[in-house]
Amino acid sequence: MEARPLLRRLLAARLGSVEDAEDALQDLWLRVGDLDASQIDQPIPFLCRMATNLATDRRIAAARRGARDGAWEEVQPQSGEYADPERVALGRSELARAHRLIAEMPDRMREAFTLFRFEEQPQRVIAERMGITVSAVEKLLRRAYQFLHENREAGGADRLCRRRHDDEGSVDA
Repeated sequence: MEARPLLRRLLAARLGSVEDAEDALQDLWLRVGDLDASQIDQPIPFLCRMATNLATDRRIAAARRGARDGAWEEVQPQSGEYADPERVALGRSELARAHRLIAEMPDRMREAFTLFRFEEQPQRVIAERMGITVSAVEKLLRRAYQFLHENREAGGADRLCRRRHDDEGSVDA
């Protein structure tokens, strides 16, 4: 007990705050309580060395905790990265429109596009599966991308339907 003020000052100097020093001092007393005091020749220098080691361990642990927490915070999405309900609804609407456009593609074009973009099949495998050349697959994919690009704006599916009716000889209202 007579070394308590000395140890408290030592820990406060090493840890940078009186509160941390008090916590470390409590840990030190718990550790010392398990020791056989009769085997310690010089108790004050022994306690100072224990306090110094404890402070070093706490500083290392705090640095690791800070690095870990910092790394964790870096990979967490920022508030602006979360989609608000309006963006979610808009995204779902665009996804549904994309699905409709893909469904409106000619069968072979849709099959080549689906195999390439969604099933991630190489063009060579698609060509073998469809019984066509790789060049033909490239042309189907090019036309699929052009089809989607031309019809991606709002109302693209409506224009596509009108274009099909025009091709069949019907008149738009």
